[in-house]
Amino acid sequence: MAVAVPEPVNILSLQSWVAFGHVGNAAAVFPLQRLGAEVWAVHTVQFSNHTGYGDWTGEVFGAATIAALVEGIARRGVFPACDAVLSGYLGGGPIGEAVLASVGRAKAANPRSLYCCDPVIGDSGRGIYVAAEIPEFLRSRALPAADVALPNPFELSLLTGLPCGTLAETKNAVARLHAMGPRTVLVSGLKTEVTPADALDLLVGEGGAFHLLRTPLVPISVNGAGDVLAALFLFHLLASGSAVRALEAASSSLFGLIRRTAESGARELAIIAAQEEFVRPTAFFKAVAC
Repeated sequence: MAVAVPEPVNILSLQSWVAFGHVGNAAAVFPLQRLGAEVWAVHTVQFSNHTGYGDWTGEVFGAATIAALVEGIARRGVFPACDAVLSGYLGGGPIGEAVLASVGRAKAANPRSLYCCDPVIGDSGRGIYVAAEIPEFLRSRALPAADVALPNPFELSLLTGLPCGTLAETKNAVARLHAMGPRTVLVSGLKTEVTPADALDLLVGEGGAFHLLRTPLVPISVNGAGDVLAALFLFHLLASGSAVRALEAASSSLFGLIRRTAESGARELAIIAAQEEFVRPTAFFKAVAC
């Protein structure tokens, strides 16, 4: 199924950057561009590679640098055409505040602009791997400003204080997250009592309705998959106006990417080799009301 884009989509993406591999902006920018979006990428760090290797070089950029870059973009007079702001991993509270200032600027210029917050905190296998102040910053500052949030079950539980062991519990936690701010919530990497051992679920909640999508489980662990999912979901939400259609399109493309990565035996996502999956997924998965 090819993706039809009715008009240009402009996204300000404030995320990390790696020279080698694909996480943060290095995972999000190319898929968005391949779909036809204009991406204004502002890097919060520039590293040689992601930190999962245990060794890296590079620099973390300060909040003032991020603010200056956004100011330079604003001087081009393009913020009225900014459709969305996308953020992921935050190195610390000051960087988070710079992101929120950028969101405020985009929304002031274009009230229809969306803020898509990927609340990166950690996961059930590794626990929390962000700075100590980030969970509370996300809970009290970022999520109340967000239109869209994409937590994994670990992050959803931590942010809401509710368990996510069953489908019903996860839906309750999503409802509480809605009450905190985001009207659209996508939970990825979900395993509950209804999930087969050889599958993985994603749950989207919006307007009191919930839809579940299931894909086969590909037995690999790669960095950056969540960053790709956030970018694809945001794009398709902007293009279609439907959270369910966005879930279906984004999940189908991500599954194709991960499958191609597993087939290649690579440690990094095969974003370039599998780029047709972004526009013409080889397998398409449907969401069902739940």
